[in-house]
Amino acid sequence: MPYQTNDSLWSPEHQIFRQTVRHFLATEVEPNVDQWVEDHEIPRSFWLKAAEAGILGVDIPEAYGGPGGDFLHRLVIAEEIGYSVAGASMAPSLIADGTAEILYRSASEEQRQTYLPPMIRGEMLFGLAITEPDSGSDVSAIRTTARRDGDDYVISGSKTYISQASIADAFMVVARTGEEPGSKGLSMIIVEADRPGFKRGRALKKMGVNASNTGEISFDEVRVPVANLLGAEGRGMALCLGGVNMDRITWPLIAHAASQRAFEETVEFVKNRKAFGQTIFDFQNTQFKLAEIKTELAVGRAYLDEIIRDYQANGKLDTLKCAMAKMWLPEMEARIMDTCVQLHGGAGYMDEYPISRLYTAARLHRIFAGTAEIMRVIVARSL
Repeated sequence: MPYQTNDSLWSPEHQIFRQTVRHFLATEVEPNVDQWVEDHEIPRSFWLKAAEAGILGVDIPEAYGGPGGDFLHRLVIAEEIGYSVAGASMAPSLIADGTAEILYRSASEEQRQTYLPPMIRGEMLFGLAITEPDSGSDVSAIRTTARRDGDDYVISGSKTYISQASIADAFMVVARTGEEPGSKGLSMIIVEADRPGFKRGRALKKMGVNASNTGEISFDEVRVPVANLLGAEGRGMALCLGGVNMDRITWPLIAHAASQRAFEETVEFVKNRKAFGQTIFDFQNTQFKLAEIKTELAVGRAYLDEIIRDYQANGKLDTLKCAMAKMWLPEMEARIMDTCVQLHGGAGYMDEYPISRLYTAARLHRIFAGTAEIMRVIVARSL
């Protein structure tokens, strides 16, 4: 059963694109994801196929090789990958294609012409390197340095929890270029992975989402030309924050779609599983729990639809509403997933059942792209 959306939100073009994404996930991801989970990595051939399907760089203009779509096309991908059980094992990798949007928004014309076309053809993979061993949500605590030496930056430091760490061809690295405290001295610089002094560290093993590669990288006096600077010096935090609302609506959409899938899988399971002479569904406790889930899904969807309508009307995302969505929807998802596992009984703990992968993937959603605690700080500031 496909993910049920509010058709009034989407144009016919978006609906056609949704069918493309759905078909791609069914034919290219679902048959292969178990092997990717074992490998902790998605093969390069996947990205070439994704490019052929037209789902890379969907909001990049045609002048740079993109399909010329809009941000709503990215939201379609988010919904479909969230609803897909296979997507639960690899969503961050496909969502990491958002690096193309960051580059388009931040780069010079020469940088756009150099990097965007191969990215959109699936020939060049980028990673976003922000988090460090001693700095997560607090980006202002970044210690990686980029020292100016003539026409080069000399970069030293390390990053961790980096998506695509083992396979990316280049990284957008946030490093300290100035003496100013906090975030004021941060810049974003492109570092190609074949430069001397660049090293890939461990591929990290995770609780879930194991087809999505995550790892460590380090820089030992890595020289890159000043021309690799994105934007201006000291603008690193601004470039990170420029797309933050996009992330904060993308992951709540994924959380909602995954919750919907978990709900549907659970309804089917309890209607077929018997205990004490009746189905699990026949117990009033089961019906009450499912009624609560159905209601939460409806409330969450209504709020997401409001944010999308605002974007369609104004061309921008409301920071407060996105923070509230990022805070509440993944926590709603956590409640739903926990209940659905419980209603599956012992089967819910078995990875052969979809609910198991949906459950472990969901735990990441309260952390990824801004923790629930940081979202509470943002909402509290509006009071």
